[in-house]
Amino acid sequence: MMMRRLTKFNHTMGFQITHSNRPKKVKPFSCPTNYNDNNDGTNGGSLIPDDVPGYASWLAKHPSALNMFDSITKEAKGKKMVVFLDYDGTLSPIVDDPDKAFMSAEMRKAVSEVAKHFPTSIISGRSREKVTEFVQLSNVYYAGSHGLDIMAPPRAVKACDKKGNEGAFQPAKLFLPEIQKMSKELEDTIREIQGARIEDNKFCISVHYRQVPSKDHELLKEKVKYIVRDRSNFCLTEGKMVLEVRPAIEWNKGDALNYLLDTLGFSNAKDVLPLYIGDDRTDEDAFKVIASRREGFPIIVSSIPKDTIAWLSLRDPSEVLAFLLRLAKWKKSEIHFFK
Repeated sequence: MMMRRLTKFNHTMGFQITHSNRPKKVKPFSCPTNYNDNNDGTNGGSLIPDDVPGYASWLAKHPSALNMFDSITKEAKGKKMVVFLDYDGTLSPIVDDPDKAFMSAEMRKAVSEVAKHFPTSIISGRSREKVTEFVQLSNVYYAGSHGLDIMAPPRAVKACDKKGNEGAFQPAKLFLPEIQKMSKELEDTIREIQGARIEDNKFCISVHYRQVPSKDHELLKEKVKYIVRDRSNFCLTEGKMVLEVRPAIEWNKGDALNYLLDTLGFSNAKDVLPLYIGDDRTDEDAFKVIASRREGFPIIVSSIPKDTIAWLSLRDPSEVLAFLLRLAKWKKSEIHFFK
């Protein structure tokens, strides 16, 4: 249904899109710049940045979720929407110091309002404890380490871990001793590289190099690869100015999304629409899950063209804020209408 609405929107704007997950090449178009839809002053739609080559044609393939908001709400009427959100680059801006990636009070309030109306989960590459500390909300569910550490809804599980963390699901728990050992080795190995820093995300080791001089980037990568090379149980991936070492198990953010849907009681429901907003390569695994369902809303956060399976887009956290505010407002008005 959502793909049909996208096709109608695309036809109106003068280009073609297929019903497959990956659209064909399209002609560039100009997105409306005066779109508002009574959204209380928030930005109603994506303005195309003049200084980003190819962004207009990319936006044609991945229309603004703000511009498509009416279609999203029409699709969601009478169905159960479940919201999933990445943290860095989605709810907070990307910053040089990962310890200072704070979300704004306005964003926190918006997420809280959304969570009042929809089951809402934060799925982050950060440790679960760290992302919980950043978000500071008790009405959302948290999945850290790219979904390797999930605090599932307490009502949906019976078991507790040894520390009494009801609902904690940790499929890579056996890897913890080796992760801790490797983290110490990485600390010792990169200590002399200016600006490099290790972030312990419990089941994932993040090596940040945003503050490393560009001339040392390759040196840093080689040192990290050297530590990981003989550990077949681990894999090395690259994100936005960060290298990440994770257990090489079949588990990612897409699996975390499915796990949370299951523990929330929605795994077999035919009227569920998962909505996922994220900006990173690791979020593509969650987009794939939604795309395979042919129901739901995979939304990429990006101000530059990038390869993605997502159907819709938002430019940056400010547009994520606008979208979440509108989503909460729409649901609230719908509830009042039927009272």
